[in-house]
Amino acid sequence: MRYLTLSGGTGPEVSALCLGILPFGSTVDEETSFAVLDRFTEAGGTFVDTANNYSIWAPGGTGNESEELLGRWMRSRGRRENTVVATKVGARPDPARGGEWPANWQGLAADTVRGGIEGSLRRLGTDRVDLYYAHIEDRTVPMEETVGAFAELVAQGSVSVLGCSNHASWAVAAARQYAADRGLARYSCVQQRYTYLQPRPGADFGTQGFAGIDLVEYIGTQEDMTLLAYGSLIHGAYTRDDKRILEQYGHPGTERRLSALREVAKETGATPNQVVLAWLMGAHKPVIPVLGVSSVAQLEEALGAVDLELAPELRAKLDAA
Repeated sequence: MRYLTLSGGTGPEVSALCLGILPFGSTVDEETSFAVLDRFTEAGGTFVDTANNYSIWAPGGTGNESEELLGRWMRSRGRRENTVVATKVGARPDPARGGEWPANWQGLAADTVRGGIEGSLRRLGTDRVDLYYAHIEDRTVPMEETVGAFAELVAQGSVSVLGCSNHASWAVAAARQYAADRGLARYSCVQQRYTYLQPRPGADFGTQGFAGIDLVEYIGTQEDMTLLAYGSLIHGAYTRDDKRILEQYGHPGTERRLSALREVAKETGATPNQVVLAWLMGAHKPVIPVLGVSSVAQLEEALGAVDLELAPELRAKLDAA
């Protein structure tokens, strides 16, 4: 495993791959979930990502399942001090806003942020969260209120590092500038949908934010920032015949990129999935893939990308496609 340090070297050291456990405890049963977590840590993985609403959309889901499972696993294995825990607040359903999700998500008011961390700490069975995200941008709440609430959590010691997910690039920059001007803790991690393929202009991912060129370039200029990529394997569509590329990637450039990806995979003897992960991790400013796997076999394939170094000419071929 390879490692890097968040927040420009001031945050926790994390593995170059992050294990996303969105379906664990709901559509992925506990035995399988524990087996994947065990293998991840055996391979040197330390970074695990969840949220306080995973997975409310599963049959009978409450949003507690993923955090609670991670808490049980850490207790049973004695792994809390060896696990960098990331979780999120803002997209849990609020019954007062109606019965349909995501229209009724809680948002990012100060009281929600404070109450969210209390619930997450309880479910995780810990006294701190290593990385806490504002889950989905909430433009109904003043940015100043949200930034101030997150900074309070760092000041009181319940959170180490701050991040945001599914936010516009300008909103990330504005929130960081506001915090910097007042000497407050600021977002240093951004988690967005991001992969080798590029979406067509104007593609709509709904509440999911894609890391466009503007955001990638902005993060590249900020010493303390890290980009984390979810959806990087497009739900298996790079390699599985039964999975289709999302329609948001439907444009002529996609086939050119897929062709280059297949060529590089053939030249390296790696799978297309492994090449995509290596392309992310080997960027000028490394991107941390948040793995969405549901079996040990899928994890094993992803782990094979850690030692895959793309030669400059192969990376150039991928970038030029």
